[in-house]
Amino acid sequence: MVRSRFIKDLPLLAALTAVYFLAAKLGLKLAFVHASATAVWPCTGIALAAFLILGYRMWPAILAGALLVNLTTAGSAVTSVGIAIGNTLEGVAGCYLVSRFAGGRRAFERAQDVFKFAFFAAMVSTTISATMGVTTLALSGFAEWTKYGTIWSTWWLGDGVGAVAITPLVLLWWENPRLGWTRRQTIEVALLFLGLCSTAWVVFGGRFHSALKNYPFEYLCIPFLIWAAFRFGRRKAATAVCALAVIATWGTLRGFGPFARESHNTSLLLLQTFMGIMAIMSVALAAEVTEHKRAEEHVRRLATSDPLTGLANYRRLLDALGLEIKRYGRTGRPFAVLLLDMDGLKKINDAHGHLAGSRALCRLASILRMHSREIDTAARYGGDEFVLVLPETESEAARRVAERVSERLRDDGEEPPVTVSVGTAIYPRDGRTIEELLSAADRALYGEKGSSKKRFRMST
Repeated sequence: MVRSRFIKDLPLLAALTAVYFLAAKLGLKLAFVHASATAVWPCTGIALAAFLILGYRMWPAILAGALLVNLTTAGSAVTSVGIAIGNTLEGVAGCYLVSRFAGGRRAFERAQDVFKFAFFAAMVSTTISATMGVTTLALSGFAEWTKYGTIWSTWWLGDGVGAVAITPLVLLWWENPRLGWTRRQTIEVALLFLGLCSTAWVVFGGRFHSALKNYPFEYLCIPFLIWAAFRFGRRKAATAVCALAVIATWGTLRGFGPFARESHNTSLLLLQTFMGIMAIMSVALAAEVTEHKRAEEHVRRLATSDPLTGLANYRRLLDALGLEIKRYGRTGRPFAVLLLDMDGLKKINDAHGHLAGSRALCRLASILRMHSREIDTAARYGGDEFVLVLPETESEAARRVAERVSERLRDDGEEPPVTVSVGTAIYPRDGRTIEELLSAADRALYGEKGSSKKRFRMST
């Protein structure tokens, strides 16, 4: 069974190995303090995202990718194995710590979990790879012990920033790859990234006089990151950070921008420190904004929905009716209102208890949802009465809906059995105001209740 699953995962493992290998080769092109240590290491973020999304079974791909890249870089087979094991254990440990303490794949939904992620994934687990890698190189004679601290700090910082910059980008886009932007949002996103890239190019592209290059102009990019976080949420904030990182790294390596120093490695360490802080700040701010919007939406939903059934409440019902009346003024298309009253709810409460009565109301609400279109509005009118607003619906179609609801409720197989009486009114035939329309439906409803034979009444 394990072998079968491994074979099934082979294409995915191979693809992940290739991505890891290519990213590692790209990162090691910026290794200046040692051939195996770079301040730019996106592979940590890739490995951590792979473990969080696909599980620990992805370890062979990370091990193979790290082994291949080290075998083709520097050192010996022994050092390559040691470094590869360290890189793999770093990803496994990071995944465990993030899953245990920071919400796992949901780490970027709350600001407090973002900071926990930064601590466990970027500061704690990355010490494993840095320590095992540098110690292996030093013990094998491929690194000087006198440079241990410099190599270790470069290795650790590169892994840490790779985690906070790349993991959110991969996880958030994997979670929701759809764009779903309106035309206005598309224009705003384009302006945001145009402004960010233009500003980054000015700051890190050598546009300033050499006498001003050490001024802290990098902070000019922060408003765009805040814009992305507030207006577009976590995905765009993570994307904006990565876009800024690419431009900033390109300019810094060419001696431009406020982080450029005589030593390329020192320049990258300064830049990576800045980018790590920006990544954490941007994603945490975006998470806080998203959480606040989610709380607002929850409060709004509570204010417009019935707490027992989850249907629209009376306030939302009035809004829906008012909207349909205005729409009739534009289109001239009538709409129907179904007023439904559960028969014998008091008897159910007396015989079976109020929980059974509440359950009966929820059964009717569930059926109303099932037979409602997206444009329809199902609401609890009060007590045991419900209203279903059917836009662009004539008398015959409304009658068929009422029959389906009644039959489905009667035949749902639950105990106690429940029936419903329905009265229907059509706008504007039965009334031109909300009050007139509901009164007409109410008269039709009680006409049905008073009839000897159960049928669906239309207001006359």
